[in-house]
Amino acid sequence: MTIVERETATAYLAEGLVEYRLKGESPETVVIFHGGHMRAALALGEEVFTTSGPSGHQVLVPSRPGYGRTPLVTATTPAAFADLTARLCDELGIERIAAVVGISAGGRTALTMAARHPDLVCRVILQSAVGFGPWPDRRTRLAGRLAFGARAEAATWAAVRLLMRAAPRAGLRLLLRDLSTRPVGQVMAGLSEHDRAELVALFTLMRSGEGFVNDMLPVPDCAGQVTQPTLIIASRTDRSVPFAHAESLAATIPRAELAESRADGHMIWFAPDYPTIARRIKDFLATA
Repeated sequence: MTIVERETATAYLAEGLVEYRLKGESPETVVIFHGGHMRAALALGEEVFTTSGPSGHQVLVPSRPGYGRTPLVTATTPAAFADLTARLCDELGIERIAAVVGISAGGRTALTMAARHPDLVCRVILQSAVGFGPWPDRRTRLAGRLAFGARAEAATWAAVRLLMRAAPRAGLRLLLRDLSTRPVGQVMAGLSEHDRAELVALFTLMRSGEGFVNDMLPVPDCAGQVTQPTLIIASRTDRSVPFAHAESLAATIPRAELAESRADGHMIWFAPDYPTIARRIKDFLATA
């Protein structure tokens, strides 16, 4: 993977403005709901989808409300944004979604879309995803509102960019500490130089807009209404989204399977066992 900003488009729908990126020309489409501090212009872990199947899948990545060029007023809840994404698919001529993917804080939107649009969505893939249990913890919620509120988020990310330029190793240690239950030195030691460079690039490009504070609001639990086959990928050492979220979803969704990543925390794409996880994803997409 290469972390760079990519070109995006916007659509003006009845609900409002939405930013999105559509990559590929395959008749098979995967919709990806990114996690917190991300947007459509940033790609993370998409290669597994674009290389799956004889001709790969095209990926549709909308910026969730409050991120990128999708204003929060477009859709303030996962249910509203799920409906908007279904409308966007219709506008783009997408009649079937091979899989909807929920990454981290985008997990609840993916699950909500699957529950509300079962005739459109064929499968669900969750990666380090937030479920419907308590999230985040009280400390993170308070810190998140302070650091990523409307008045502070631009300054917070400006400080992160400055740190990543001046002292990238120290910057990585600071940010990875909140993503793993393991000692940060152990996490750093498990990363290759290439992985560290990719993470520095990713953290340098992140922004929160109004999205992250909105992500921390409670969402109605619809896991029991998800009837599609669901692949849940999570690590037991994830500090950002506790493994209990994955276990709860696996126990509630009727056709769920849980794949445990050996990653040192939240960032499963940078773990030595990710090739095994990627094969699991490709096999899952290939199932009838």
